[in-house]
Amino acid sequence: MDATPYEQIDRLLRPLAALPAEEIARCAALFHPRSAGRGELLLQAGVVPQSLVLVCAGLLRLFYIAPDGREYTKSFCLAGELVAAYSALLRAEPSRLFIDALEDSQLLVADYAAYQALAAGHPGWARVNQRRAELLFIKKEQREASLLLDDAETRYRQFLADYPGLEARVRQHHIASYLGITPVALSRIRARMSRINPG
Repeated sequence: MDATPYEQIDRLLRPLAALPAEEIARCAALFHPRSAGRGELLLQAGVVPQSLVLVCAGLLRLFYIAPDGREYTKSFCLAGELVAAYSALLRAEPSRLFIDALEDSQLLVADYAAYQALAAGHPGWARVNQRRAELLFIKKEQREASLLLDDAETRYRQFLADYPGLEARVRQHHIASYLGITPVALSRIRARMSRINPG
């Protein structure tokens, strides 16, 4: 982890709101380094989450497992992203999400209750939380619209645009589960696109 926790948190917060340096330092002090090995589960469904996770390096995946055992990938989380099972965290109820590491990852982890206490002490945090909620809502609405309205190839092209370079790092069945299609259907889409755009 090359950057300090302060630098990592500052990089995350700066686009959201103008916070005094001392507030950023107080926030950074809440986060503690943690490593996660490839395949490690950071959160299981049925567990009440208590943490915020900042990805410093590596790759996390948020996913559901249906009663029939099929996995549905909600999102991929890259370096610089703050990760949590938000609805369960906010409501203090068991998560329906799983979170795992798709690569060896370096993380910063903070207790959510400690963050809430920090946020209550300065008005700038209200703006941070509002902007984060707005960005999460926009992402969620766009994802839902794509799943409902776009065909599979359009969704795949959007995945490539949203996550440039990620295709080489993620297994095909994880991408397929994110797109809501089978790995076989994804193979056909990729073959068709390679014929249209060879090389």
